[in-house]
Amino acid sequence: MPNIDSILQQHIADKIMIYGLGTETERFLGEWGDRLDICGLLDGFREDGEMFGYPVLPHKAAVDRGVRLIIVVARPGSCKAIAKRIGGMCRENGIALYDVRGKDLLYSAAISFDLSDVNGQSKATLMEEISQAEIVSFDLFDTLVTRKVYSYTDVFELVDAELRRRDVVVPDLPKLRLMAEKQLSKEVAPTLTEIYEEVLNGAGVSAVTASELAALEYNTDLATMMARDEVRSVFNDAVASGKRVIITTDSYYSQVQIRGILDKFGIEGYEKLLVSCECGTSKTQKLFGEVAKLTPDCDKTVHIGDDVAADIEAAGKYGIKSFRVFSGMDLFDALGGMGAEASIESLSDRVKTGLFIARLFNSPFWFDSDDRKVAVGDAHDVGYLFCGPMIADFILWMKERVHSEEFRQILFGARDGYLVKKLYEKVDAKTRSEYFLTSRTAAIRAGMESEEDIEYVSSMKFSGSAKDALKVRFGVDDSSLVLEKARNQRANYKRYIDGFSFSGDKFAMFDFVAKGTTQLFLGKLFDQHLKGFYFLQLEPEFMADRGLDIEPFYTEEEKNSSAIYDNYYILETMLTAPYPQLLEFDQDGTPVYAKETRSKEDIACFERMQAGIEAFFGEFTELLPEPEWRCNKPLDEAFLTMINKIRISDEDFNKLKVEDPFFGRMTDVKDVIG
Repeated sequence: MPNIDSILQQHIADKIMIYGLGTETERFLGEWGDRLDICGLLDGFREDGEMFGYPVLPHKAAVDRGVRLIIVVARPGSCKAIAKRIGGMCRENGIALYDVRGKDLLYSAAISFDLSDVNGQSKATLMEEISQAEIVSFDLFDTLVTRKVYSYTDVFELVDAELRRRDVVVPDLPKLRLMAEKQLSKEVAPTLTEIYEEVLNGAGVSAVTASELAALEYNTDLATMMARDEVRSVFNDAVASGKRVIITTDSYYSQVQIRGILDKFGIEGYEKLLVSCECGTSKTQKLFGEVAKLTPDCDKTVHIGDDVAADIEAAGKYGIKSFRVFSGMDLFDALGGMGAEASIESLSDRVKTGLFIARLFNSPFWFDSDDRKVAVGDAHDVGYLFCGPMIADFILWMKERVHSEEFRQILFGARDGYLVKKLYEKVDAKTRSEYFLTSRTAAIRAGMESEEDIEYVSSMKFSGSAKDALKVRFGVDDSSLVLEKARNQRANYKRYIDGFSFSGDKFAMFDFVAKGTTQLFLGKLFDQHLKGFYFLQLEPEFMADRGLDIEPFYTEEEKNSSAIYDNYYILETMLTAPYPQLLEFDQDGTPVYAKETRSKEDIACFERMQAGIEAFFGEFTELLPEPEWRCNKPLDEAFLTMINKIRISDEDFNKLKVEDPFFGRMTDVKDVIG
């Protein structure tokens, strides 16, 4: 990466603008102002006035004045947001955009799934640095703990959403909140209450107090946080080895609030806690001066943090050694957003992506192996990372459709409905939901009424002999016995159905991926109308003349233009029950199951995957208020297709088979995911 001096020399004769109004900009102007043709300053919140002797201008002024270079004077994390804000304008008008360290902010890293091009250091190197130190300082946010949102500013939107739920409106709260923090941080490190006093003054709102808003943000933020387990382990090792361990953090939270975060995640044994708002200065100002006071030999102190400016460069100004651990977002950015970033649009998407990043990159230690490939080591995370977002959107879509059409009861058919029912009931307590024992085989055996029905089923290709097909599908050895057996099975099945005491004239019915065969033959057993809500309907033209009422999550047009058709098998493998396929019912209405073909290890594996999906769904719906839920299938697909690109090292997962006994098929999961 070129340094900023060489870039500025290349543009010495060009018109230049500076983005940022903080003290770092003042220092930059003091060094370069007399040598460059600087025609103004830009900011995300101000478009007029004057700062440091230069006019503050709107973004479009860069184009109007023929600017060829914009230098962004901000922390790396903020630079990304600024690049998104003005990057399009810069590209369209041939304006170079660099940060103050010389990074090209218009460069987009190629989508990748290994970190071989990232200059990171190993955990072993960190442990060696710690062993040589007397004092070990840890950053807190994005180092010891991380947030399950895409950006910390998403917390402001969550606060705004909660206030609106309470019928309290602070106009433009997220924007005012960030602007107030930036304005107050120019000279001192403000407290959160001080920030919200500025917000309320600007908004002219008195329905809520600054201290109430500060408490709401703290509690909202705390709910988004999770420990970075391996960094916490390094912290604990440093404490156990007798090192003097301190925490040095920029924060508008008080020491009491920071200690609440540390206590929640079991981070203890530190000697000192330095918080910027309590010390009145930030890391990029003089906070590391407080660290330096702890020992006359700063060379025996090492600071561990994620931010290049606030942790690495700022510590270095005081002669303090530093070690960079990459934040989850840094790793995600280094991989070009992994094919997901382009689809992020709403707060809902940012929460989904934040959950993904916080889980996948909880550890920063990806630089010990030679290939540095991104990998997932447990089936739980396969479910959480790759399948959770898609299943969450499907559940929330189904709830909306069931309520829209005023269904009062919904049947979740076995075995695909086993997990889906548990998830659905977390967000819909009004609709009666029943887990309903069925299968394509059981519905067919009870639903056969004519030779035409037999011909329909026989038209579906079976991987085996005709005799095997008769036995597997109809439970008989002689085709002449199919209809007779069906009459008995109908009576048996109805005994099971009568046990539910269903009422009303219609049901919603869940099936995951199907043509509609199960629904077709179950319809012969019910007096009520059945409407199927499917994830995906296969070959709808095959059922077009059979009068079925089916609404799929994926329309035919969406299915044909997306990657879902190639990847739904892995979802089917996970959405199953820990017992074998239902074959039929006996004369008492008791279920009769097929012989279990899966091993205990197989069942335990998909149960771990289901636990991962359930964990994602729970965290997503708890973090995000219902009015903010948004379906985004392209983003869901981006996560799902990563299962084909990220190495999965869980051996139980790699041994799974995708089973379809009705068609007599068994496929290795590794062949399905490629």
